Amino acid sequence: MAIHKDLLGGPPPTHLPDDPEPRELLANGTAPADVAAKYPTSSLAWAQLADDAFENGRVVESYAYARTGYHRGLDSLRRSGWKGHGPVPWEHEPNRGFLRALHALARAAQAIGEEEEYERCSVFLRDSSPAAADTLG
Repeated sequence: MAIHKDLLGGPPPTHLPDDPEPRELLANGTAPADVAAKYPTSSLAWAQLADDAFENGRVVESYAYARTGYHRGLDSLRRSGWKGHGPVPWEHEPNRGFLRALHALARAAQAIGEEEEYERCSVFLRDSSPAAADTLG
């Protein structure tokens, strides 16, 4: 029996549990506000609200939505055993809502001149998932 161990001694990747309902509703065209109202713990719904608001020039609203999705994601990560650091792989689709919210928070923070938060969130995103940072820009 082979035992796989992180030779660098880092924490194992965190994989959030799948929550397909919000993802399916969004994919089928349900309004993100309706999805967030029905599934308020869904980082994905909040991230989509943040993206939509940002694209329409509502930066402060985007910031608020992104912050909500980010904090909902942190709650979910902690329930999944995350200890405040370590990989949160983009390749695991249920992680994408949190990672998108984190990216949206960084983007909105930069847009309103909140440079410290922009830097913190950008580093957090890259540390959590280089693939997410590269994919989301």
